[in-house]
Amino acid sequence: MIDQGPPTNLPEWWATTSSALDTKMGLEVTELTAQRTVGSMPVEGNTQPYGLWHGGASGVLAETLASIASYAHAQPDGMAVGVDLNVTHHRPARAGRVTGVATALHLGRRVTSYEVVISHESGVRVATARVTCHVLRPGHDEAQHDTDAS
Repeated sequence: MIDQGPPTNLPEWWATTSSALDTKMGLEVTELTAQRTVGSMPVEGNTQPYGLWHGGASGVLAETLASIASYAHAQPDGMAVGVDLNVTHHRPARAGRVTGVATALHLGRRVTSYEVVISHESGVRVATARVTCHVLRPGHDEAQHDTDAS
């Protein structure tokens, strides 16, 4: 396989949006639109003590892909936060890479939802997730975080 370098079809804002968790887990995003977002992670380094792909890694991959797709939908002035995640695990993966494909089910003004299919590089489906995000827009939603315990 010839290395063609990093994907060039990603929005400019993505270069400054990835998180420390994305880096730690080895996330590579190759397609990013509100309708469809694709990314992959290595199995190695993201396993249970038994050497199997960790179900929590499926959750991270699914929520990350859906959240950044929702963010793309909310642009240019909004943002999105995940509010619901459901993952069904179908088969284990022991090595190689897994790829998630987040496909929009609903792109509303305030809510988005995605189906995320996670497959092993061999083509076997590892997990299926559903993610719902809340779209926040300035002047319509005030994302306030109350840190006062009272």
